[in-house]
Amino acid sequence: MLRSKPDRIDIDTIKYQIEQGELKVPQFQRDFVWSIDASAKLMDSIVKGYPIGAFTFWKTKDRLRSVKNIGGLTLPDSPKNDFVNYVLDGQQRITSIYACIKGVTIGNADYSKMYIDLTATEDDSIVILDVEGRAKIEYISLQNLLTGGLTFLMSVYSGNESAIKKIEEYKERINKYSFSVIELQDAPLDIATEIFTRINTTGKSLSLFEIMCAKTYDEEHNFDLFEKRKIQLEKWENVSYDTVPHQTVLQAMSLCLQKSCKRKDILNISKSDFINAWNDVDLAFDSAIDYAKSFYGIPVSKLLPYDALLVPLVYYFYHHKKRPEGESAARLQDYFWRCVISKRFTEGMEAKLATDCVNVIDAILSNNAPDDKNVEPIDISCDSIKKNGTFSLSSAYVKGMICILAAQHPKSFADGSTVVIDNAWLSQSNSKNYHHFFPKAYMKKNQNLISEDHVNHIANITIVDGYLNKGIIKDKAPADYMKKFKEDNKNLEATMETHLIDINDSGIWENNYNIFFEKRIEQLQAQLKKRIIVRTDDIID
Repeated sequence: MLRSKPDRIDIDTIKYQIEQGELKVPQFQRDFVWSIDASAKLMDSIVKGYPIGAFTFWKTKDRLRSVKNIGGLTLPDSPKNDFVNYVLDGQQRITSIYACIKGVTIGNADYSKMYIDLTATEDDSIVILDVEGRAKIEYISLQNLLTGGLTFLMSVYSGNESAIKKIEEYKERINKYSFSVIELQDAPLDIATEIFTRINTTGKSLSLFEIMCAKTYDEEHNFDLFEKRKIQLEKWENVSYDTVPHQTVLQAMSLCLQKSCKRKDILNISKSDFINAWNDVDLAFDSAIDYAKSFYGIPVSKLLPYDALLVPLVYYFYHHKKRPEGESAARLQDYFWRCVISKRFTEGMEAKLATDCVNVIDAILSNNAPDDKNVEPIDISCDSIKKNGTFSLSSAYVKGMICILAAQHPKSFADGSTVVIDNAWLSQSNSKNYHHFFPKAYMKKNQNLISEDHVNHIANITIVDGYLNKGIIKDKAPADYMKKFKEDNKNLEATMETHLIDINDSGIWENNYNIFFEKRIEQLQAQLKKRIIVRTDDIID
């Protein structure tokens, strides 16, 4: 059973524990967002003895990633092998109190310019920020109130007994103010972060990544998951795979270490196991990304039908450092495309990833064919492609078809130069780089009997340079704009083959959309057939 202990501390204890590294704000807390006005009101409540709410501390010997400085003041590391109190509730208040008594600057707010109004009544604001036009004898800075010695007081307030009396009274009020504390003891990290989530006034739950950043942080081994992921994403940005989410990395880590990847499994990974495996899993990701780009022809991470499809590849390369060859390569590719075509990870992704790594990837690693009962049957008939191909980037199936188009290294209609494919312009279905070969505007005017879904279909999509859609094609008939390109591009036939279009046998010159549609479906089906190992339960025709 979780134990919590009510306690009380004073302001000197807060200051001392912060400066000794015994009281820490964990990094998963939100940034300090209070204004200096809010901090002044807090200090005013303390001066007046008003309750400001209890702090919740988590007392533990675990070492979490924590805030390193407040207002430019570098905070010390926590003492080794001793307990630390992490602030689960009260970060904004404690940071405000510390900023006020130290007089630091946070952002544009100078906390040294917070004052006590010595002329105020209890009904007025005693802690103020504006003293312009006031006589020096009427106020004192909060810092001087708490730390100013007798010499300072006599130099400014000599002969003014009323002011000195108020200074002494307010200083005593602040120093003797009793802060309520609830201390959690013997709580594991996931319970502590759950408590944080429940009492966090923003209502924002901590992500699994934030929790794992806290759990795996290790100063001695210089391991900071947050920083490791920044470095990783910068590296992946160079190969256009920087949109792979944190969760995918955590799932891969968990599968490599323990063949499971549900949330509770990830949380159960020990700090030492996680740290020790990081470099190997990171290298496995590099190999998986390189393989996805070079062998599957998926140039950017935005085109991955599921981010989770990287996970089985990472698992493979974690256990087998070399690229797969022969049957192993064919079986991996077969598995990859079966997941896409069957929309396997639309539901129950975590359980399916674990099952697939044990039943499919482990078999491939052993140079064996996966048992048929563990292989998802698929339908790659032309009718199925027609049914599932309505163009939308929210569809994993359609993104798979786009991967096939991208793998052809499409070339510009205009001059045969290679179309540049990157994450920036493939993130939206309405990108200028997705071109309806039979323009929707043309079809709307001239083909009233064909449905919009029939036109807005992957079979009618080509990947082109953005400028092509900027005024060159608009609502023109394919026969008209292709005639112009044929004059300028002497290798147009070869160019269009990179878009899986045979310009001599696709109804283009007759502006016959139905023929074009059927031929393009057949081309997509032929590409799918190349990527799978046909089984008896599969539907092909």
